[in-house]
Amino acid sequence: MFDALAKPALTPETPLAQAREAFESHLKGGDYSRHTVYFFIHDLRLLGQCLGEERPIGAIGLKDLQDFVDWLRRRRGVPCSTKSLRRRITSVKAFFRWLHEDLQALPHNPAAELVYPEAVEPLPEVLTPEQIQAALEAAAGFRREGDARPLTLLTLLLHTGLKKSEVAALRLDHFELHEPAVWIRYAHPRYRHKERKLPLPSEWPDLFREYLRQYRIESRVFPWTPRNLEYVLDDVARRAGMDHLSFETLRWTCALRDFLQGMDPEALRRKLGLSEIQWRDTFRRLRQLAGHSETL
Repeated sequence: MFDALAKPALTPETPLAQAREAFESHLKGGDYSRHTVYFFIHDLRLLGQCLGEERPIGAIGLKDLQDFVDWLRRRRGVPCSTKSLRRRITSVKAFFRWLHEDLQALPHNPAAELVYPEAVEPLPEVLTPEQIQAALEAAAGFRREGDARPLTLLTLLLHTGLKKSEVAALRLDHFELHEPAVWIRYAHPRYRHKERKLPLPSEWPDLFREYLRQYRIESRVFPWTPRNLEYVLDDVARRAGMDHLSFETLRWTCALRDFLQGMDPEALRRKLGLSEIQWRDTFRRLRQLAGHSETL
């Protein structure tokens, strides 16, 4: 068992399997979700399957990693989408970056020049300024009819970019109304370091109080299933003349608006609750989106 707080003593002669175990302990002790840990280690097990679990990490070069990518794409016998291939390359890059830069276990990083597949990955869907306005007007229409829930949910997501799971976990005591803000909290102590406070617009308190009265909210702010909340967004989309409106689209729209308005990248990473590894791909895609989008 490796101590996640101490750097393991690895050398170029360390077998790949042993180095992977140390990396897993490092991930589990850091700012990484259990899903991230699972996929990174799964991807590195595939690397061991291809190159050999007992292969010394110092004997793995760029050519070996290129062969691994080719094995995933053509010789493994299991379909590998561009998205999965990119993630597996990211896992390998993170592993060898850690070995080289953090531990100095390797004199050089063999994955530094490993390239991603050339196929163009579809960019995330984001709302145009006109679509944002149409959605807000549609949600305001529901409010005038006596239902403040659609506008409450939509406004929250456009300003915070929260994940679906984070919205589902919100409670009344997570909100401050004197200087409108929401605290994103985690019940598990392991994720306490990811807690963050996000500002809300000045009109939020009146809207929020109206919503609380209508639905007699006492504890959980949105006491429905995530699927039910998706239906609320779909109702807004239909009234706004849009095909679909999702948590993911609103999260990316929020992130892109902040990015285009010049928010510091590190501040945006923290706002979105992303680890440094997750942020690398998100930041790359935001820069691509910025080059294809109108000013939001």
